Amino acid sequence: QPAAMGSGGLALLLALALATCVSPCELSGLWRNNQESLMEISAVRDDGGFQGKYLTRVSLAGGCIRVSPLKGAQHDLGEVAWPTFGFTVRWERFSNATAVFVGQCFVDAGGKETLATTWLLREAVGSLEEDWKATR
Repeated sequence: QPAAMGSGGLALLLALALATCVSPCELSGLWRNNQESLMEISAVRDDGGFQGKYLTRVSLAGGCIRVSPLKGAQHDLGEVAWPTFGFTVRWERFSNATAVFVGQCFVDAGGKETLATTWLLREAVGSLEEDWKATR
């Protein structure tokens, strides 16, 4: 008769099953958001750093929109399958603003990768009295 598996063995078995079912999220590549903006992230370096390009479809100034550089970092994929990350976009030639994004990469059961992010946009203002309206 087989030996009974204790709760520790069951927990280990579940952890192994989950580890084999969770696909890691690959941050590098081409991404499109719900506003049809595009972001391309180059290969993530061993230290977690990355760079890329962001083409927004949304403009505060209404001028000609250009590709803008981005730089960021993500946590080590060896720590978790779905890493947290952050990056900064310096809007080029059409806006006097900088945006920062923080988020996490997720993979659903079907293998679809999704970036869940929160962002802040900071515009330059002419005085400290106008500071209240500079961050969105």
